[in-house]
Amino acid sequence: MFVDEAKIHVRAGDGGNGCMAFRREKFVPRGGPSGGDGGKGGDVIMESSERHNTLVHFRFNPEYKAERGRHGEGSNKTGREGADVVLKVPVGTIVYDDESGEKVFDFSSPDQQAVIARGGRGGRGNARFATSVHQAPRQCEPGRPGEEHSYRLELKLLADVGLVGYPNVGKSTLIACISAARPKIADYPFTTLAPNLGVVAVGDAKNEISFVVADIPGLIEGAHTGSGLGAQFLRHIERTRLLVHLVDVSDSSGRPDAVKDVEVILGELASFGAGLEEKPMILAASKIDVANKDKVAALKRYCKQHHLRLYQISAVTGTGIDPLKYAMAEEIDALRQQDLQPAQSAAPGRG
Repeated sequence: MFVDEAKIHVRAGDGGNGCMAFRREKFVPRGGPSGGDGGKGGDVIMESSERHNTLVHFRFNPEYKAERGRHGEGSNKTGREGADVVLKVPVGTIVYDDESGEKVFDFSSPDQQAVIARGGRGGRGNARFATSVHQAPRQCEPGRPGEEHSYRLELKLLADVGLVGYPNVGKSTLIACISAARPKIADYPFTTLAPNLGVVAVGDAKNEISFVVADIPGLIEGAHTGSGLGAQFLRHIERTRLLVHLVDVSDSSGRPDAVKDVEVILGELASFGAGLEEKPMILAASKIDVANKDKVAALKRYCKQHHLRLYQISAVTGTGIDPLKYAMAEEIDALRQQDLQPAQSAAPGRG
C-alpha cells in the first residue's frame, strides 16, 4: 500500500522528580541532604531512511510516546534518563506542524535526524539546595513535562525525471522498458494507482550516468480541481529536474487532437503551481508503431514552433527508446552540473 500522507501525535517523556532524602548512617549523626536529581525524559527523534518508501506504518499507528525519566534516589543517586523513540521516515518526507501549518523539517537526504519532541528536564533533589546557612533543605523539584505535538507528514518522492501525460499513453510501459521497475500494465485507464520509481543507467562503466524516473498516475482535464487521480500525486514530481511528456499518437486513445492533449496537460501543470510548468521538458510521441500520421505531423509542427524536442518511441517494439534514454541522461547531467556551479562558486578559496 502506497501512503504519502499521515498525521501523528508524539509526546516526549517527562523528567523524573528530584528526591528529598537525608544521609542516615552509623556514626554520622548529621549526614546532611542526599536527595539525587531526576533523570531527563526521552526525546522523540525522526530519522530519514532509504529502507522505507511509504508512510503506511504511521497510518495505523499514529501515536508515539517516549519513556519518562526515573526519579532521583537517596545517596545522591541521579535517576536514569528515559529511552528515546526513533521514528523512521522515507527520504523526501516533509514534517509540518498540524496546528500552525509551519514546516518543521525537510528530510532531503538519508540518515538525517531531527528532534521533534524534547524530553522534560529532571527535577533537582534537595542536595542541590544546601547552602552554608541552609544545611538541611526540605525542598526538591518535580520533573518538567515533555513536549507534545501533532504533526502532518507529507512524502514527496525524490526523482530526477517525471513522466507525465494522459492515462494509457504508455508511461508504465516505458518505465518498465528502461528500468527494472515492474508496474502493473493494462489497457484500461488509471491502471497506475500510485507512483512508481525506476533507476535508469546509461553509458559504460567509466562514464555511466544513472538517474531515477518517477511514473505518476495519468492526468486528465480538470485534474487540478480534483478530477482523476493524478493531481494528488503531482507533488511527487515537484523535485524532479526534468519532465518527459508522453503523447499518444495512435487512434486507440479516442482523442483526435494530439496537440490539444499536450496543451491540456501543460495547463494542468501550470494550474497545480509549484513551478512545474517551468521545468525543462522533452516530448515523446508514444505508440509510434501504430501511429496516426496526421497526429505525428501536427505534433512535429507544434514542437518546432515552441522549440521542444520530440522523440518518436514505441515501448513495445523498442523503437526510439535508446535515443530518448540518452537524451534524458544528457539533460540530467547538464542540470546536475548547473546545480553544482553555485555551490562551487560559493566555496571559499584557499590562499
